[in-house]
Formats: sequence, C-alpha cells, structure tokens
Amino acid sequence: MDPLAGMDESTTDDDNASQTTEDDPQVPDNHPPVPVPPQPVQLPPQAPPAAPRERPNYQLRHTLRGHTQSISAVKFSPDGTLLASCAADNLIKLWSPFTGELIRNLSGHTKGLSDIAWSTDGMYLASASDDTSIRIWNVDSGLTTKHLRGHTSFVFCVNYNTASNLLVSGGCDGDVRIWNVARGKCTKTLNAHLDYVTAVHFNRDATLIVSCALDGLIRIWNTSSGQCLKTLAEGHDAVCQHVQFSPNSKYILSTAHDSAIRLWDYHTSRCLKTYMGHKNEKFCIAACFSVTGGKWIVSGSEDNKVYIWDLQSREVVQTLEAHAGIVVAVATHPQQNMIVSGSIEPDLTIRIWSDRGPPV
Repeated sequence: MDPLAGMDESTTDDDNASQTTEDDPQVPDNHPPVPVPPQPVQLPPQAPPAAPRERPNYQLRHTLRGHTQSISAVKFSPDGTLLASCAADNLIKLWSPFTGELIRNLSGHTKGLSDIAWSTDGMYLASASDDTSIRIWNVDSGLTTKHLRGHTSFVFCVNYNTASNLLVSGGCDGDVRIWNVARGKCTKTLNAHLDYVTAVHFNRDATLIVSCALDGLIRIWNTSSGQCLKTLAEGHDAVCQHVQFSPNSKYILSTAHDSAIRLWDYHTSRCLKTYMGHKNEKFCIAACFSVTGGKWIVSGSEDNKVYIWDLQSREVVQTLEAHAGIVVAVATHPQQNMIVSGSIEPDLTIRIWSDRGPPV
C-alpha cells in the first residue's frame, strides 16, 4: 500500500489561493424546451458526524545507555528486530528494540561516526566516519567486510539503494560518491556542493539521488550519468541540513536551520507543506516519516523534545518530553508504532517510545 496515497499534490502553503469553477453549460435557444415530468423531492442523505482526528499516544518504553560521546544516528533494521546507533565515541552499538538489551559493539573506526545505514536484507551495516572512510559490517559477526576509502575529509552521510548493490555517501569535501558494494570501489564522484554534504538518499528504484549541503542547496542527480537534474534552494535564512525521498519517492522531506521542515514536490519545485513548532537553528537534525499507525512526520529538536506532526494538516499532534540534551536523531520502526530518539552530550541516551493507543 502506498503510504502517502491520498496526499493532496495540489496543496500549498498559500492559504489565500483562490479556486474557480466554470459556469454551468447553457441550453441552446434554437430548440423548444422539452417538458420534464415533476420529480419527487429527495433530501440529500445526512453525512455522519466527522470522527475526531486520531492522535498518537507514544510513551517511553526503554532508555538505553552506553555511548560515552554524542549520539549522531539511530536506525531500525529493515525487519525491525535490531536497532543500530552510532556516536562520536567511534562505536556502533546494536540493541534489541524490544528489551533494550545491548547485543554487540562494532569497533574499528578511529574517529567519530556521523551516520549509519542498513542493507535491505539486514545482514550488513554501512557507517560514515570522521576518519574519512566508510566501513561495511557483517552484523552477525561484527566484523568489517569492506573498507571504502576515497573521501578527502570527514564522511558525514551514507545510504544504500533498495537492491543494496550501491552505496551513496557525502563528505565534508563537498563530494557525493557512488560505490559498488561488491567491489568496494567508488564508481562515480560528483563534485556536488561547495560545503559539507549533510545528507544523501536514493529514490525507490535508485535512478535518482538527492543531496543537500550547508551551501543551502538541495540537488537531484541522475544515478547513472551523475548529471544534476534539478537544484532547489530553501531560502536565505533556511540552510538545509537533511533531506530524503518520501516512501513513495514522489516527494522530498527537508529540514533547515530556520526551524522548518518542508515537504517538496521536486518535479515542480514547489513546497507543498511546512511543519513548524520545533527548534532547529544550529544542529543537523533529521526528520522522518511514520506510516505504520498514522501519517506522521517525526523530528528531534534543540529544545530536547521529539515532535510529531500530522502529515496532511501540519498540526503538532504529540510532543515527547524526551531528553536532557538536544535530540539530533530519530527513526521509526518499519512495522510497529515505535519511535527511537538519540541525544548529544550531556544526555547521551537513546529512548524507545511505543504508541499505547488512545488514552483511557
């Protein structure tokens, strides 16, 4: 099922947009009117009263402690049985999201990590590090299977395509690199941006890559040719720092330093929705989609909370009093109504939240 089916593609944030309709067609005058027998008057059926909009009811389930420096990313495995986290302490930690138990550490990077990504089958994990390299880990053994080198500065972001035969990475050198996973080789280097590349993401069929950077630009690339197909600009005060395709790949979700999250129709370069309420002025805070129990947008915030918006109405439907530090990382479970959030120093915790259903 399309998780964004019913998304109103004509919706914009311009509430003053007018709507016009054509006049009813006129009956021609050159024919005498045809008598119409009287019809019984039928009253239109009364619509049932609108049901109140359902709201999520996420409650804290587990608090995970173990990282000793700021957490940078948290990601559920594709089947939802594992949770991976990474931090500035050079470590990746694998947890059970259901018990909160630490399963194992993945150790090998010599500097802090900024991002992690799961392969579609859940067997491998890719990690992006300040040591300028990417590692691909066998999750079961905890060992590095590939060590990808090529970036000339910190690697800030990484993602697999759906087939998991390609990786895309972005670095503080401004480059976007495409990697052949089996060979462990870089097949294409895109001189993509003039500043740190902070997010990269494949669309569903891997024909496109979206990237964003601290130069304020969002760019769409043809994966095969490396050609830049489109550039979107957030605006002077809205430096973009995270971007991803929606689950159906029709839209792009971006976060920016003007404390706004935007949903774009990248085909028309139009911003369809803007989500406000959280605080994001300094840190790279990622937002994500939640499609298991409702169509929500979820994000961390610099006021130490997690915010949940209704995707259609843009209303904040729940705020989680989450952490004792800035929440930079959130992720949603692929099957269950579960959110994970991660915080930087001094908090250093990962928190797992479950939707308990309507409050009694």
